[in-house]
Amino acid sequence: MTKQFPLDFGLKELMISLPQERLVEVIEGQETEAIKDVPAAVREALNYPSDSLALREVVGPGDKVVIIASDITRQWVRHDLFLPALLDELNAAGVADYNITLVTALGAHRYHTMEDNKLTYGHEVVSRISIIQSCALDNADFVHIGRTSRGTEVHINRHVVNADKVILTGGIAYHSMAGFGGGRKAIIPGVAGYDTIQANHRLCLSPEQGHGPHPECCQGNLTTNGMHLDMLEIAAMVNPAFLLNAVFTAEGDFAAFVAGHWYEAWLLGCRKAEEIAGVLVTEAADVVIASAGGYPKDINFYQASKAIENACLAVKAGGMLIVAMECPEISEPPDFSQWFDYPTLDAREAALRKAFTVPGFVALKLGFIAKTTPVIVVSRPDNQRFLEKAGMLFAISLEAALKLAAEKLGRQDFLVSIMPHGGSVVPCKSPASEDYVHNNTRNKDKTNIM
Repeated sequence: MTKQFPLDFGLKELMISLPQERLVEVIEGQETEAIKDVPAAVREALNYPSDSLALREVVGPGDKVVIIASDITRQWVRHDLFLPALLDELNAAGVADYNITLVTALGAHRYHTMEDNKLTYGHEVVSRISIIQSCALDNADFVHIGRTSRGTEVHINRHVVNADKVILTGGIAYHSMAGFGGGRKAIIPGVAGYDTIQANHRLCLSPEQGHGPHPECCQGNLTTNGMHLDMLEIAAMVNPAFLLNAVFTAEGDFAAFVAGHWYEAWLLGCRKAEEIAGVLVTEAADVVIASAGGYPKDINFYQASKAIENACLAVKAGGMLIVAMECPEISEPPDFSQWFDYPTLDAREAALRKAFTVPGFVALKLGFIAKTTPVIVVSRPDNQRFLEKAGMLFAISLEAALKLAAEKLGRQDFLVSIMPHGGSVVPCKSPASEDYVHNNTRNKDKTNIM
């Protein structure tokens, strides 16, 4: 019996037909109901937090409160939909709007325009409170507050350091370097100085040149992830008073809000994100066929490459990966695509060690993935040259990709798994399988981070 599977490709669908006996499984996240009343859900979280007093008991009249919020590169977090409820709750606790400052966690990203602020935080927030931008390159804005056990000198934005109370906001999802996003990432890289960011982020590279990304700095690992553990030390130095983070459905809607202690509440959010997007697979496949998720998730290679990072985790050693991504703007942004101009992976890695950037790390990781698990990208014909320069194989259709996979594997009877939403789902090996190595938040030993 043959079965058909639709895969999103830009604004349309591609169909793939497979004999049932060759299908291992369809790897999908858990269906989760979206929150219908966002302000009510936020109020519930703020009044019944995890490991903390309610927000109204944490802050009080006269407090100078700083809210750290993600920048426009994380617009998917939708701060504009939940920050007004947070401000209202602060007002109810006696903190007036003129005593509240939003610090934009730019990290090393570009400054916001006024229009960026409105798009990211909404007109109401922009009109109610003052907004200050924390740009890592502006050395005058940062003060030294300590040194981590891994040798990172910690410089944090002075507006954050001088606040009476600091509240972290953001979104929690799997992160290819830090295990999970959200939480402490509002502090580092969000409001940290450039040298601090560089020292912390270099921890996700292997100790020796030529070995590429550190294998423990990966999706879902919080136990032995040196970059993440260093981040926790830095956040503990700031000692935020409260946290409000969002967790999302596979479609990008709000699934839950977590609030309370900056670490404990965030960890609860990581567990929720893992339940939604982490999928146990009992058997790796010879070939995994994935979609990046269609538009806008496959608008460019940078966005669509998340599907490669995720789907490769379900491929058997010696197997191959097929990913469908339209990528009409394949070379955007330039600070990512330029990393493929280096003639070798070794040269790419050497440049990254000198001046670390997240786009550069993604480019390096993709190169190392393709080195061990050949990746066939189904895309537009005009993208072939770029993709081959990036170390990928190219196919004009899913049928052509399957034919190429058969040629490379030397057989026709290979087993296949399908990932319709490769950019949003993270395959995790089942504890029953003998090569189970996935470190997850449920096994977290919290004694070594505080």
